[in-house]
Formats: sequence, C-alpha cells, structure tokens
Amino acid sequence: MIVESSSSPRIEDLSEALARISMAEGVGLMLVLACDANAYSPAAINPILQSCPIPILGGIFPQVMAGGRLLEEGYVILGFPTQSQVFTIPRLSDPDVDFESALESLPVSLPGSKTMFVFVDGLSSQINRFVEEVFAVFGLEQNYIGGGAGSLSFESKPCLITPQGLVREAAVLAFADLEIGVGVAHGWRDLAGPFEVTESKGNAIASLDWRPACEVYREAIESIAGDSFEGVDFFNVAKNYPFGISKLGTEKVVRDPIGVNEDGAIICVGEVPEHSLVYILTGEPDTLIEASGQALSLGCQAASSAGESRGCLLLDCISRYLFLGERFGEEFFQLAERSGMSQVVGALTLGEIANNRKDYLEFYNKTAVAGIFES
Repeated sequence: MIVESSSSPRIEDLSEALARISMAEGVGLMLVLACDANAYSPAAINPILQSCPIPILGGIFPQVMAGGRLLEEGYVILGFPTQSQVFTIPRLSDPDVDFESALESLPVSLPGSKTMFVFVDGLSSQINRFVEEVFAVFGLEQNYIGGGAGSLSFESKPCLITPQGLVREAAVLAFADLEIGVGVAHGWRDLAGPFEVTESKGNAIASLDWRPACEVYREAIESIAGDSFEGVDFFNVAKNYPFGISKLGTEKVVRDPIGVNEDGAIICVGEVPEHSLVYILTGEPDTLIEASGQALSLGCQAASSAGESRGCLLLDCISRYLFLGERFGEEFFQLAERSGMSQVVGALTLGEIANNRKDYLEFYNKTAVAGIFES
C-alpha cells in the first residue's frame, strides 16, 4: 500500500500526487481524504477526478491525520494494491428513493470482495436508511468501513469524492479484494433517560415523551450536569451530551445533536427513529481514550492474519476531537505507536460507518473506528 500526504491546499499538488500513485505498480484503488479548508471547487477538481485512470473515492473533512499530526489543510491519499469497483448512489436526502433497488442493480463483478468502503455526505437526511439497505443487500460477506464527509460549518455543499467528480447528498461505495480488520468503540455513558422518541422526521427529533425535545434535553443537562445553554451556541454545549439509541445486546449507537431547526426540533447527524428509546450520554476524556484503545485492539484481533507491518486507518468523529481538545493526541496517535503501528492516517468525520463481519452495520456518531491493514 502507498500513502502520500501533504499540508498543501493547492489543487495542483493533489493532482500531481494522484497521478504518481495511479501509475504505481499494482495500485487498483485510491482513497482520498482532503481538508475542507482547501476549498476545492467542483469546477477545478472534477476534471482531475474524471480523468483518473483507476477507481477513486473519498471525501472532504474538517481535518485529516497523517504523520502523527492533524492537518487543517492538505490531504492524505491511500493507494491500495487491490482489484476494486466504485459506485455512486445519489439523492441521499430523498425519502422516496428506493435504495434497495438501486443497490441490487449495481453491476458488481468482483466475487473476491472482502471489504466495502462506504462514504456518505454526513449532512444527508437518509443516511441510516441507506446504511440499513446496504447491509440488507450485501450482508456479512465483507467488512465495512467509512464515514460522513462534510464541513464543521454544517453547511451542505459538495463533499464526496467520486469518479464522476465532487458531489453532495450522495454515497460512494468501493468493493475491494482487501483484508482489513475493523474495531469500533465510543466510551460514552448514560446521564439521563431513557426517553421515548415520540415524534421525529429523518434526523430531526421533535418530541421526547410527548414534550418538545429541546425542552426535555435542556432540562436534563441543566439539572443533572449543571451546564447552561443560556447565551451559548447550542452545539458548544451539545457536543458534550450526545444521544444514545438503545440497542438490544450491544453498545448504544450514538447520535450527535448539532443544532435546532426553525420548528424547535433537535437536528442530529443521522436519523433517530420514532418510538426508539434514547438516553442522553456523557463522558470523560479518560473513558473516550480507553474506548479508542479498545477499538484499536478489536481491529488488531480482527486482522490477526495480517503481516507484522500494520497500518491504521482511523475514522474518528470530529466532535470527539472537539471534546478531547489537547488530549486528542492520546486518542490514537500514542496508542497506535505503542501498538507498533507503522502508519496512522485518517480523517475527522461527520459520523462513522463500520462493522466487522459479525455485527449489524451501523451509522455511528462520536465513535472511533479503526481499520487495521497490512502496510
């Protein structure tokens, strides 16, 4: 596998790097993780992506990781020695799209596929439904790893890198004959609840226990945790108190509240189904860092057949970084170094997608996903 990174925001440098890696012997798939601050425009980048001679996918993220540091500008490119096929699924915010039919009609002709990369526009409103259909169609035959692209401004704009160009409100899938061990963990614990989601639409929670959701949420946090929303941007408080959707026999699936719409509903990254039971969660830096170590360990166990030289593809939620602050370096860089990782690269995402050929495929928030591969 080839990894190339740069702190340069220049699209010319990205173009030259893609050309170098695409011409390297054996490379059959390129994964591109680029920074939002690069401000790539579709007009500038689309001809580069459309002319790429091998399958390509990826996204635009708040920050990317390489060389033991976070980059606010620049990119990371991974060139995988594998056969692959890449497909784009549009209209990821359209509730009328039949994702099952769209996925079943894909001309997949790679019987040896062991891993599927799944990247989505993290601000789309039908992500969870799409992920459920991906699992229903393709099942446990392969590992899945990916996440949500987008900007920390939460402005909807083109953010997915596809062979057709830079797009929005879509998903891009890559089938690859590639072994990756996947580990997932988050480290959040219950603060309040459970509450029944009595009214929701897509990624907007309107009511909890038949009361306005924002009212219930604020009361619980202010009375139990002592944090106040008065005069403070909603997300600055909410980033510390995600929702957890209760799941039978497994860790809660976290949903990140990022704002309140004009109707007073709480907007999350990912859908929250009506009649589901949710908790308000909290955490401490130590519990999150411990969980990231667990994700790394689970990924290594799942990749037990890999060689001695291992690398880690980390897809870690941007809100974990905002929560941990200066301690984010402990989240993975130091843990991975102690575990003997030869390389740690990745992105800070708007939601994470993963499973390990054992569990149900999920769209997570505020979660650490570690993909371990032979470097």
